[in-house]
Amino acid sequence: MHFLLSPLGDGALLITVGDSADEATHRRVRAVSARLDARPIAGMVECVPAFATVAVHYDPAAFGARPYETMSAAIREALEGVREEELPSPRTVEIPVCYGGEMGADLDEVANRAGLSPDEVVRLHVAGDYLVHMIGFLPGVAYLGGLDERVAVPRRSTPRAAVPAGSVGIGGGQTGVYPIVSPGGWHLIGRTPLRLFTPEAERPTLLRTGDRVRFEAISADQFRDLAEGA
Repeated sequence: MHFLLSPLGDGALLITVGDSADEATHRRVRAVSARLDARPIAGMVECVPAFATVAVHYDPAAFGARPYETMSAAIREALEGVREEELPSPRTVEIPVCYGGEMGADLDEVANRAGLSPDEVVRLHVAGDYLVHMIGFLPGVAYLGGLDERVAVPRRSTPRAAVPAGSVGIGGGQTGVYPIVSPGGWHLIGRTPLRLFTPEAERPTLLRTGDRVRFEAISADQFRDLAEGA
């Protein structure tokens, strides 16, 4: 596998494996992350995968006078022979969503912009097979690839100051779920009763890089039942 190394401040380096957010590049990102998890380097603090890169944070004091050069050499040795074909099968996570109404205040607007009915927007959204490219921005926020271009609409001209946790939105060519209450400019089409971020849990985020996500349409009554049992 071809990759490039470059410094990222004085305590990290960047491993670049591509230049686009596609599935082939994503598999290379996962392969690099998996190899470094399996063969940790002394002095390495953590690896942070993104769309086409993996940031490796390390303790410069662990590497003497030339930390970047020493860490780069150790990275190259650890990644020798790495192949994306060795990755395990991804998990599939199903996320129930109550679409429209008070749960998805912008569904009608998305439908109007797309030239579709609200039911058609829901059908296309549910039909998607989404890939978690990375986790970031806020705890538990998953960047999903795979949104149908027919329902891709620009972000709202005026962001909301507080979007409810569990809200499912569309912004540009992406869709996703707000795991916590936060400001946001995506169009809200529904809400899930699932908790995507549970800070007290051993694994606080529901979704992981490499997961497949499927959305399932549920009724308001089903939403309440699931929320009460959460």
